[in-house]
Amino acid sequence: MSSYHRGGGNRRRQHRDDYDDRRRDVYESPADKLKNAIIKFGDVDAVEELPLIEKQIREFTPVVISNLSEAFRIAVTEQPFKIPHYAALLRRLHDSTEDAPTDGPSLGKQILEDFWKGFQAYLDKLAWRETRLCIHFFAHLTVAKLISTDSMFALLQSFTAVLEEFGVSNGRAKKAAVCAAEGLMIGGPILKPSSAERVQEVINGIQAYNDSATSPKALTRPIVELYSDEISTPNADELLDTALQALRTLDESDFAETASSFLQPYATYPDLDLSTFTLYDLPSVLVPPEVIELDGLSTDSGEDAQVKKEEWPEYFLSLFENDITPDPKTPAGYTVRTGILDILDIFEVNRKECARLLIEYPKWTIPGTFKPKPGGSVNADPVPGRDWQLESTIIETILGASFVLPESCHKSIYYIGVITELCKLSPSTVGPAVGKSIRKLYSNLGEGLDVEVARRFAEWFAVHMSNFGFQWVWKEWIPDLALDIQHPKRAFMRRALEFEIRLSYHDRILKTLPAEMQAPEGHTIGEQAPGPDFEYDDPAKPYHDAAQSVLNLFRGRAEAKDVISHLETLKVTLETSDDGGIVNADALIRNIAIQSLLHIGSRSFSHLLNAIERYLALLRSIASGGASGAGGTGNAEAKADILTASAAFWKHNRHMVAIVFDKLMQYQIVDPTDVVGWTFINRAEIRELSESTGPLSLSAFEWDLLKGALDKANGRVMIARRKVATLRKEDDDNRARAKASGGADGNAMDVDADVKADDAPVDSPALTTALKAFASLTREQKGALSRTLDGFVSCLAPGATDSNPNPHSRVVISEEGWNDRASWEKDQWNAWETWGWYRQFCRSYAPYLRNYSTTLFTVSFAKFEGSTDPAAELLKKTWNVATGQE
Repeated sequence: MSSYHRGGGNRRRQHRDDYDDRRRDVYESPADKLKNAIIKFGDVDAVEELPLIEKQIREFTPVVISNLSEAFRIAVTEQPFKIPHYAALLRRLHDSTEDAPTDGPSLGKQILEDFWKGFQAYLDKLAWRETRLCIHFFAHLTVAKLISTDSMFALLQSFTAVLEEFGVSNGRAKKAAVCAAEGLMIGGPILKPSSAERVQEVINGIQAYNDSATSPKALTRPIVELYSDEISTPNADELLDTALQALRTLDESDFAETASSFLQPYATYPDLDLSTFTLYDLPSVLVPPEVIELDGLSTDSGEDAQVKKEEWPEYFLSLFENDITPDPKTPAGYTVRTGILDILDIFEVNRKECARLLIEYPKWTIPGTFKPKPGGSVNADPVPGRDWQLESTIIETILGASFVLPESCHKSIYYIGVITELCKLSPSTVGPAVGKSIRKLYSNLGEGLDVEVARRFAEWFAVHMSNFGFQWVWKEWIPDLALDIQHPKRAFMRRALEFEIRLSYHDRILKTLPAEMQAPEGHTIGEQAPGPDFEYDDPAKPYHDAAQSVLNLFRGRAEAKDVISHLETLKVTLETSDDGGIVNADALIRNIAIQSLLHIGSRSFSHLLNAIERYLALLRSIASGGASGAGGTGNAEAKADILTASAAFWKHNRHMVAIVFDKLMQYQIVDPTDVVGWTFINRAEIRELSESTGPLSLSAFEWDLLKGALDKANGRVMIARRKVATLRKEDDDNRARAKASGGADGNAMDVDADVKADDAPVDSPALTTALKAFASLTREQKGALSRTLDGFVSCLAPGATDSNPNPHSRVVISEEGWNDRASWEKDQWNAWETWGWYRQFCRSYAPYLRNYSTTLFTVSFAKFEGSTDPAAELLKKTWNVATGQE
């Protein structure tokens, strides 16, 4: 065949492939193109594009109002920074033109009427973010004189009415209050002249709720004062507090500052002719109640509602002075921070797009809000009292959102990823802002910075360093090596480096540190890389031969029953040895077996899982109290020995301790309650710097173990609850079908029908089994929570701990001692951290604690009846706030 023909064949195949590719292209109809054009409106220059998009909308035929209103809804709820421009566009679509018909409603009014239907759908689903942004849109349209003030007032008051509901939750009230406050901020310039009295009603309603919700705020402050009830916190602002202060400031100026805080591109438009135009009245609404899913599963307190995540007041850390970043208590500052938070929340699905929009944020703000970029013309004329640094503002807001207590809105890794993308987009400007933020946060360590915030700070620092070559000027912190070994700054260094090593390797991280921190006496980084420590590896150590015999069985992949038999023989040998026998041969055998098994699995994570799964029967036998399994279903001492042996084996790599514990709980070798009890009492193997000889206390790592155990117990209950609900629904459906089929054969009127109807329905075997499992897991959950609370009480209670004979088991920080932190030593800093983790326990697990609040309080706090000791009172006060008693 000639080359010509071969070429022709290739060309035909190429043309066919091109045709197939075109067929696979998604067809975009003209209506879709218009909708996308509306959504993309303003991406380049909103002012220049406005008349063009208006013309495009007016000239499109046939008019499909639902398509246009959907475009507006998408744009308003997913691009809130454009809302003022969409209000301007809708205002122009309300204006009559020569080509527009005069005998019907304007195009803008038709779009608004259909837009309302979407808003009502958001409200019915309690989609709070979308609801709030729609209220922004309505408020702008009110100022643009398209919506009547009376209907806008009624809309805002429907949200303040939520604040007066009996037993309204913190989360619901907070969201409703913010909706009303921000709507009034934007619409105030036209609402107050209409009715100053109704403006005050909205403000006073929000203020009254805020004044009544002071107790939860004390538990979520990022800067902690243990013995202070003051709500105002230095370097931190609560969301609803700032909204109210900004709103008060606007009200005092009769909302004159609104124009300098919110864009109003429609402000110069001439008023509509009210003789031919009727203001749009927003329909009245009622904010639907919270949905409580009932599943009929009773708990200790008699509640049968699904456990919901508790929503607390939101405190945001402030890192910089008000001349560098905006003060959120001012109208302009509140607007800027809220705008950045909205972008962070909406674009969580795409961190790169989020970073790009944050860098471009100045073009959606009042000109002069931020310092102009070098050589740039955007926002070139500074506004007095503003001219803030964009990058510092963005980083401060992201970190503030990341450090919200007890839990941030999104995963920490998302906030970390956004900061990384920002650094890549503009390293010369974002990099210095990140460095300043790190130094500001570090300076707060030891000055009351919450322990959970400090943990997240260390995590962010380590991951950020890993993305940029682990380069940091550690020499700045060399003077802090003179601080007490447990000072939060030194604890931060150790934890951050531990995280860095997990993300890289020991030798590389060691080389980034100055000599003072590398030295063993610096107590900053371990002398050797994290790894296993097999106690019986050295032939010179006792029981080396016994351990090797067990290890050889594992290496030869012996059957579990053979290993169990060997361990029994070995135990007898040790008990009858010539040196008088071993006092506790059982504990020694368990230690040898567990460490040998972990040694086999220490090469990789997959090796560990394979070893555990292969020898599950052996592990369950050991956990039952003896190698032969004669001890029953579980033995607390044996399980504690398993955990101790695991911790000892991985004492140089505490991350692996948490992993092994998690796998032991997953395979039900130990229970979450066992891990909780071990963490408070038997954890000497993982206490760094010989802490175990001092008072009983908790470090961040030990909190990780507790959290892992509690999450495991709570997660199992939730899974079991869902399974029961599913099976119960299936049973109900089957009964309904059976009843329906019975009525179809003409026997529905049988005389015995009433008797049969009165018979109690019989659960299916699957449902009966699931209910038993649910009851068992609920008891396990209650036990884990109770054991944790008891542990904290034993650590922090000043007296009445006769059940614990350890004289070093109690730590007391008096109110006077709290104010003298400069003289604190190791024991006081350990106590401070333990108090911090107790607060985190109470606020993080509040929904679960409330289910058992009566029983847990009686069991753990009965010993303090009549006590007036400040520490005992603080323990109970923190508990009462978390469980809704205060």
